[in-house]
Amino acid sequence: MTEQTKISDVIRDPLFGDYGRLIFPVNTSYYGGDTLGELSLTWYSNIKPARTVEIVRYMRDKVSSGEKIFYRIYSDEEMNEDPRKKDTGIFFFRGTRGAKFTVCNAGGGFVYVGAMHDSFPHALEISKKGYNAFALIYRPGADTACEDLARAIAFIYEHAEELEVDMKNYSLWGGSAGARMAAWLGTYGTESFGEKEYPRPSAVIMQYTGLSEVTGNEPPTYNCVGTNDGIASYRTMQDRINRIKANGTDAEIEIFEGLSHGFGLGEGTVAEGWLDRAVAFWERQMR
Repeated sequence: MTEQTKISDVIRDPLFGDYGRLIFPVNTSYYGGDTLGELSLTWYSNIKPARTVEIVRYMRDKVSSGEKIFYRIYSDEEMNEDPRKKDTGIFFFRGTRGAKFTVCNAGGGFVYVGAMHDSFPHALEISKKGYNAFALIYRPGADTACEDLARAIAFIYEHAEELEVDMKNYSLWGGSAGARMAAWLGTYGTESFGEKEYPRPSAVIMQYTGLSEVTGNEPPTYNCVGTNDGIASYRTMQDRINRIKANGTDAEIEIFEGLSHGFGLGEGTVAEGWLDRAVAFWERQMR
């Protein structure tokens, strides 16, 4: 796997079986480029080719060594009844067995899932810190995306022993549309999206989304955003964090001068290192 490796070869790699096509957006009109080094995603301008290669290598190495990296969250019957559910699942980036977990949700304007830049890198870095990280591939659309996240949480709870994860004090992460998903599940719970009631996350980690609503039921929340974001206003995000804090809930925001939308891990920018601070925020909520 190199920057010259064709995206189509990754998708059709026999090691990945029928889920290789979910590594990149199912709706191909939202990404471009023939090779891993040329990958482009709508609304994202900070893609690091070296990261893309690292993620694909990680996936192939894990599968080659006999580890399972992808799980369907719906049954065959459910997928046959609604074929769109065949385009869902969770990629597993294992940390320490028995450690706590998080679910990372990529953005994409609720029209596609930009996982290769907006959730896979986050999940991989979190796993390097010893935590177990899942990256959700969901059905585009605000309602269906939240339903899929609720199902993913339910699936992890129901298979905790098999997955070898600690169910206490999990966190939800997301960028852009994915951040809204994380916030909504954190505030309203799985029971609001078609699943039975499961514990709420101990922390929600959000990047660059202009969500303004505050109900008073928000979990501890960390936000980060750039001042030059033409999609998500940093002022809106700052106001929401202040209102969450006013309710007595731990919350914080980092605002990065000059950064635009979709900076991901922020490598090579003023945002570099934000993920470390977000993990520290999550750890502060663990009790």
